[in-house]
Amino acid sequence: MEDAAIVAMTADGITLLVDVTGPGLPVVAYWGPELPGLDEDQARSLLLLGEAVTGSNALDLPPRVAILPEHSSGWPGRPGLRGSASGVGWSPSFQIKSLRAYGVPARGYVAGGAGVLTVEAADEASRVELLIEIELLATGLVRARAAVTNQHVDPYALEDLVLSFPIPARATELLDFAGRHNLERVPQRLPLTVGAHVRENRRGRTGADSAYVLHAGEPGFGFARGRVWAVHTAWSGNHTHYAERVWSGEQRLGGGELLLPGEVRLVRGETYTSPWVYAAHGDGLDEVARRFHRHLRDRERTVSSERPVSLNVWEAVYFDHNLPRLLELAERAAEAGAERYVLDDGWFGSRRDDTSGLGDWVVSPDVWPDGLHPLVDRVKQLGMQFGLWFEPEMVNPDSDVAREHPEWIMAARSDWPVESRRQQVLNLGLPAAYDHVRAQIFAILDEYAIDYIKWDHNRDLIDAGTQPGGEPGVHEQTLAFYRLLDEIRAAHPMLEIESCSSGGGRVDLEVLTRSDRIWVSDNIDPHDRQHMLRWTGQLVPPEYLGSHIASDRSHVTGRRHDLDFRAGTAIFGHLGIEWDLTAASPEERHELAEWIAFFKQNRRLLLSGDLVRMDGYGQDVLVHGVVAHDRSSALIAMVTMDSPYPDPPARLRFRGLDPQRLYRLRPVRPAAQPPPWWSEAGLALTGFALEHVGAAAPRVHPDQVVLYRADAL
Repeated sequence: MEDAAIVAMTADGITLLVDVTGPGLPVVAYWGPELPGLDEDQARSLLLLGEAVTGSNALDLPPRVAILPEHSSGWPGRPGLRGSASGVGWSPSFQIKSLRAYGVPARGYVAGGAGVLTVEAADEASRVELLIEIELLATGLVRARAAVTNQHVDPYALEDLVLSFPIPARATELLDFAGRHNLERVPQRLPLTVGAHVRENRRGRTGADSAYVLHAGEPGFGFARGRVWAVHTAWSGNHTHYAERVWSGEQRLGGGELLLPGEVRLVRGETYTSPWVYAAHGDGLDEVARRFHRHLRDRERTVSSERPVSLNVWEAVYFDHNLPRLLELAERAAEAGAERYVLDDGWFGSRRDDTSGLGDWVVSPDVWPDGLHPLVDRVKQLGMQFGLWFEPEMVNPDSDVAREHPEWIMAARSDWPVESRRQQVLNLGLPAAYDHVRAQIFAILDEYAIDYIKWDHNRDLIDAGTQPGGEPGVHEQTLAFYRLLDEIRAAHPMLEIESCSSGGGRVDLEVLTRSDRIWVSDNIDPHDRQHMLRWTGQLVPPEYLGSHIASDRSHVTGRRHDLDFRAGTAIFGHLGIEWDLTAASPEERHELAEWIAFFKQNRRLLLSGDLVRMDGYGQDVLVHGVVAHDRSSALIAMVTMDSPYPDPPARLRFRGLDPQRLYRLRPVRPAAQPPPWWSEAGLALTGFALEHVGAAAPRVHPDQVVLYRADAL
């Protein structure tokens, strides 16, 4: 290769140094805090400093571990590419054919800000071609993907394609997530030792128990302390995250799509493109999260911080679609200040409960003899947007579509998979099934003035094959889902789409390029939601987090909470209501209207500010909030999750403000036993004092929220 190069990119305090001087694939030589004054001599010196001696009984030359690691280089860990053409080419040795950096041919040393490095390579023996893209975004995020093309006469059976990034030896502690339906995003920590920590998701959707974001950091890292490196696989189907340490000390974080056996077989000239794997680095978890947040906020289709307050009717009526009651709910919602009304499951086909009708996307004439028009028209007259629930990828066996087209059901054998929630999966990878679903959705969108779709996905893709042979179909199903969203959005560009998948079961950066909101969980109990909002925010900013005020008794957990706790929890997301307001007292409706008015007064800050989460309070007390980009204001919550010890809790520290500016700190929602300093006028303190000295905390009962506001003087 003539165009040997070292490529250095710097953006938002992050430097990415890629070594393309060798004969093999590009090596990420450095990824971390910005290296000031980096020039070609320093870059080459850094490469020399990184050359290690070989270990005992090891290879004569240490392996060059590329962003797509190869066994042929001597790497003993997980390879980046696994596959073969009838057993040939299972251990490729790629050689670079060309590279481009920042869109122009690169030679020697190339330095710049945010940009893209594109490398074309080939393994002549196996006749496999490879295209790798490595991009440093303006947010400081790094992302990479690869495309493999078969030029062999025999089909190339692709088994695995993962990309990975190096992490330093001091990153010895891992953090990722587990969870379940109604308790999504449960954090888990463990040490990074020799071997591989592999999180495989085979649910056919992102999953409530997915790794979500896999972090490696300095021991004891927190929200504002310790260097942290993280990866996220942006893919809504089966996927992998992994952390690996080999015997010689090298450590890597990576991910990719998890392919089922035989799922991708490339004929000559055919190409497979991997998902984007995102990598983030920061000083603490908050900085990592803010990089992901800025990336979503920079997307081409932006989400406004002036998001409408929603009412969803699900927990108010379930399947009982009675027009007078639904109209009364609309009246009550408008009175409280709601700006969007969402009709949930039960409006179509024979769907009077969860046993039948799913998949028949035709308005039920039995329940809606005049169609949805009477409800839609009244909602619009009340000044609200109208939203509608769909679950396009699922069917009940007791449905017209399943009876007429049983061959459209995903199955790995002649009998159908075990039912889940009385559902099976409709194979959108089949053109006829795809066209049927698309036509029914478009007919509804063409007839009614719909502003918003709640797009659900309530079962895993188990035994998800394509009939009649049973070949695996999750990869094609995921691509078909993306294509359907793209076509709907192209035809209805103002339509908003929520990704709801049994709650938070499909949350990743790829689905969020096509949707405007996620439903965090079907569990709206504010005690549990405090944790779920806290950790879902590690990837997704508040304006995307569907966050509702439910009835006083949780429909999922049975716990009771007062309205202040329910609302004080919900305002730190895209606010909504999930409550039968026809059964609420006049006093409750008045208090709800006050909270909605408070949210509207503060939503620009709440839904556009930087997330801050405070370390040092244990699990009994949570302190978190948002700070304006210009550091002019902040809204901070103190949350008691249990009886605190010590009592009262430690001083409240407010991080993220300008250390030199003077702020007036005042409480905006009362506490049971406030400290002496509390008053409507508040106190004037510098940002430095608020962070490092803090303010005495009130005594608060369990499951309560106290809100503070800081405004620059």
